[in-house]
Amino acid sequence: MKSLLALAATAALSAGAAYADCPYPAAPDKIPDGATATLQDMLAGQKAIGDYNKAVNDYVTCIDKEVADAIAKAGDKIKPEQKADMQRVETQKHNAAIDQLQSIADRFNEQVKVFKTKSADAKKP
Repeated sequence: MKSLLALAATAALSAGAAYADCPYPAAPDKIPDGATATLQDMLAGQKAIGDYNKAVNDYVTCIDKEVADAIAKAGDKIKPEQKADMQRVETQKHNAAIDQLQSIADRFNEQVKVFKTKSADAKKP
């Protein structure tokens, strides 16, 4: 039991240190409402989503690299369980960031559909 607690503490400290230089990107403050947005609002929303996509990709690259570097630096001093824990935590953070990005992109895309429908209806005689 004592060794299991030590392992968990070591993995937590290693994971905490590994992610210290990889700030989690902030999602866009607001997604335009396609029913009321102007074209400029939608273009600004598209830019915000693109910037967020880049920030998430930079974050994922950063955490991937930091874990790989931490494992390489530890060399043969790291136990397989510790390595697996670090990789598991990194994978969870990676997947959470991608899932959040996908959710926000899906919400924006839904508003694009609403905007296009509104624009098409406005052009009808």
